Order: sequence, then structure tokens, then C-alpha cells
Amino acid sequence: MLCTATVLDLQRKSYKIEAELIGTEEIPPLKETFEELQNCGENFLGCYIGGKLAGAVSYKKEDAVLDIHRVMVHPDFFRRRIAAKLMARLEQQEPEHLEIVVSTGAANMPAVKLYEKLGFERQGDVVVGDGLVLANFKKVALN
Repeated sequence: MLCTATVLDLQRKSYKIEAELIGTEEIPPLKETFEELQNCGENFLGCYIGGKLAGAVSYKKEDAVLDIHRVMVHPDFFRRRIAAKLMARLEQQEPEHLEIVVSTGAANMPAVKLYEKLGFERQGDVVVGDGLVLANFKKVALN
């Protein structure tokens, strides 16, 4: 079980980098409170390195769809394939899904490239909030 305070710290550090990449700090994960995170209803999968939470992914299962809500890697652990490993582990852990969906800031090119490399297909972009452009991705299960 992941500690909510530790996940919140990881989330703020991880999404601070995304905010810099997309040019706005008006993204929900940077504004989320401890209580909101604690009550989000998502399942979390984490990766620890040397006793430190290096990355985490959160998701909800909705029928046969894995809806990924957060993919976070601590900046100290960038470029170690942690996000890719977490995504692969999630797929192994939840084999009954038919598709996986995930979104990211359209200007977050490292995330966009990661999802494309992992076999996700871009489903289009949507503008939310104060002009934030999100890229939506979907991957159909091979099972």
C-alpha cells in the first residue's frame, strides 16, 4: 500500500516538470489536496528504488477498460524506463482488460513519445480548462 503523503509529494514533483513542458501550472494534479488524493478512488501501483518512491501509476477499471489517471516519475529517476515498466506491470496485473486509455498534455513530448512507443494510438486532442490541450490515447489489448 502506497502512503498518500509520499504519493502526493511524488505527484507534485512529477507534474511540476509537466507544467514546465506544457507552459502552465493550471493542471489538476498540482492543485490536488491530500484529502482529494486520498479519496480519488483510483488504484495505485508504485516502483521503489533504494527505499524511495521512484514512480507510480494510478488507474480505474471501468468494465473492460483500464483508465489510467496518473503516470508519475520522480525527477531524480528520469530516463530509467520506470514509466514504461510500470505500464507493462499494470498490463500484466490486469490481463482481463480490452483497452487502455490515457491522456497527457499535448505539449508533453516525452509522455506522448512514451505512449506511442508502448503501442498507444492518439485518439485526438481536446481543450480543457483555461486552454490546456490534452492528447488522448488508446491501446487495444492483444489478448
